[in-house]
Amino acid sequence: MASDPLRISMWSGPRNISTALMYSFAQRPDTLVVDEPLYAHYLAHSDARHYHPGAEEVLASQDNDGEKVVQELILGPCPRPVLFLKNMTHHLVALDWSFLAHLQNVLLIRHPRQVILSYAKNVPHPTLQDVGYAAQIDLLHYLQDHGQQVLVLDSVEVLKNPRQVLSALCQHLDIPFDEHMLSWPTAPRPEDGVWAKYWYANVHRSTGFQPYRPRHDPFPEHLQALLAACLPLYEELAALAIPAVP
Repeated sequence: MASDPLRISMWSGPRNISTALMYSFAQRPDTLVVDEPLYAHYLAHSDARHYHPGAEEVLASQDNDGEKVVQELILGPCPRPVLFLKNMTHHLVALDWSFLAHLQNVLLIRHPRQVILSYAKNVPHPTLQDVGYAAQIDLLHYLQDHGQQVLVLDSVEVLKNPRQVLSALCQHLDIPFDEHMLSWPTAPRPEDGVWAKYWYANVHRSTGFQPYRPRHDPFPEHLQALLAACLPLYEELAALAIPAVP
């Protein structure tokens, strides 16, 4: 049991490469990964319970008390030197944020046009709360106000050059880069949440980070206002993204 593990919390919005990054860190022999430990807490404290696919399954599969999850799982004992927590930023509702001081917090971002297009396939009328950019800005400012280092990863840069960007991330985290982080077997992982069947099909078919391919699908008119609200929030975050190691 590691006495003082490095606790990495990657805070993402939906329809990003957060699951791929969880699979990437799971290849490290020094790392334990946890999939969205605060999801049930979020559903129990928001109206998302009424429209998220499989919401009742999620609520039944996890402790709904977020403060208990924080103390027992996020800050609790860890059998390995590194704990990687895949988290959604909008899950930080009805919680005391002081626990964030004990984590190395990383914000994972993706251009909102792509996020909204993908998310709307499962939730046709997403809100600003659903896509998480406002929550990421709130988290960014909270961490900055509390003197914490803020690490930001842009998914496009990861996909363009995963080795370089992950090497840069590991350097910031003060852990060695492991070449095994670049690939994984095609299959679900035992750490997957019960929601995997709704969201993880592409990752389950993959063997590593997929090459970046820009998409130019038509964008629905009814989602234009949401895109306009998200763009300046994304741009503020993108300005802080970790560059690749030269």
